[in-house]
Amino acid sequence: MENSTEQVLKKHGLKNTRQRNVVLEEFFKSNNALSQPELEKRLKGEMDRVTLYRILSSFEESGILHSILDRQGTMNYASCSASCSAAHHHDEHLHFNCNNCHKIFCLDVKIPAVNLPAGFQVDQLSLTATGLCDACS
Repeated sequence: MENSTEQVLKKHGLKNTRQRNVVLEEFFKSNNALSQPELEKRLKGEMDRVTLYRILSSFEESGILHSILDRQGTMNYASCSASCSAAHHHDEHLHFNCNNCHKIFCLDVKIPAVNLPAGFQVDQLSLTATGLCDACS
């Protein structure tokens, strides 16, 4: 059974508000990452830009969402895996940017381990591929 917005907010220690529920529901309905401008269009003025920004920031900080930069430099957000927390994101998977529709998809393709020289420590690893998504190819 899929988590409800209320359950997700509670699990991550966030207060259950109507606005947080509305934003989180948009991510539940989407199969791709969403930018703040895209969310503003979808929400049709239901909340101001600053409130939306604060909600996205709190969701990322608490481990509900992770961020991905698109090819134009716009931040996009996607749902985290169930194992993500405020302390650490566990979303080491492939991000796919479609050259045609410009959507970003999180693909369940694990990034292989990277062996770094002594003294280097990885905090986060991301891999982005570009091409045509299944709908555009």
